[in-house]
Amino acid sequence: MKTVHVSTGKPYDIFIERGILGSAAQYAKSLSSAEKITIVSDTNVAPLYLEALKNPLENAGFEVNSFVYEAGEKSKHLGTIAEIYNSLADFKMTRKDIIIALGGGVCGDMAGFAAASYLRGIDFIQIPTSLLSQVDSSVGGKTGVDLPQGKNLVGAFHQPIAVLIDPDMLKTLPEEFITDGMGEVIKYGCIKDAEFFEFLENENALENIESVIETCVKIKRDVVSRDEREKGERMLLNFGHTLGHAIEKLTGYGEITHGMAVAIGMAMIAKAGEKNGITEAGAYERIVRLCKKYNLPVETSLGVHEIVEAARSDKKSAGGSVNLVLLKKIGESFTRKIEFDKLEEFIQS
Repeated sequence: MKTVHVSTGKPYDIFIERGILGSAAQYAKSLSSAEKITIVSDTNVAPLYLEALKNPLENAGFEVNSFVYEAGEKSKHLGTIAEIYNSLADFKMTRKDIIIALGGGVCGDMAGFAAASYLRGIDFIQIPTSLLSQVDSSVGGKTGVDLPQGKNLVGAFHQPIAVLIDPDMLKTLPEEFITDGMGEVIKYGCIKDAEFFEFLENENALENIESVIETCVKIKRDVVSRDEREKGERMLLNFGHTLGHAIEKLTGYGEITHGMAVAIGMAMIAKAGEKNGITEAGAYERIVRLCKKYNLPVETSLGVHEIVEAARSDKKSAGGSVNLVLLKKIGESFTRKIEFDKLEEFIQS
């Protein structure tokens, strides 16, 4: 087992171990005084893993309730949150009880937000089942839902009491979900770790998946521990996301996955950075080659103008500007405030 400690205002551990799903009841017992647990999952994950989690929890003495929603980003809205609240209330959950998020990034975001806001806050455990959620979204305490105007516009910072990562769960993922997760994996090499980027170039990430997960989690752990509330350094984790979120919005949340949209955003920003003399020459081509190696797209038929207009509602915007994450070179990143009126010109170069 690999254990990664996260030193936020509410410290917790991330446990990475094959088969750890079977030990979830033990962690719930040791980390809480809960009597009741609600498992939040989706229609893709629940048929595979819900009973394997629920039965040991019941055998350990917990009363267990489950809430299963329609899989996909389109369920990530306040209507689903209201349904989760009703399920928690009908089950008579108290402040000492806990929620377990069993699923990918959408599941973790929604279950976490429900936990952050129900009874003004209850504990939750993350059991991420997708590559994207294992390497990124399950760590750091960001929770929330989308609005028609943009992605993740409603939410809260709410740290889990534990994250249980089982790499064996990735074996049941369709190929497009592995591809999706690799967008975030590549991001970590771009912003913080040139050696990791080279490793991804030279090796097969999927054949070294436990090491890849641990590296990504440690990078995010270090950033989040220094900047839990995204006031400075944590913004670097949004490399490719400003344009990526806009692309997701324009394509209807689901037509193109989050990781794929981020890959396109990273390529666009790296290219713009080079053309504006900010990013070291050659970085764009390396990012493009690496994305293509893992079957990620690097371009879109959408126009720059419509992408920039869609990005105006991004939560990282402030007034008439946005904090854009740029690269000096592979492994070294920084943020620069750019006015929206100049963003299109910056990208077009």
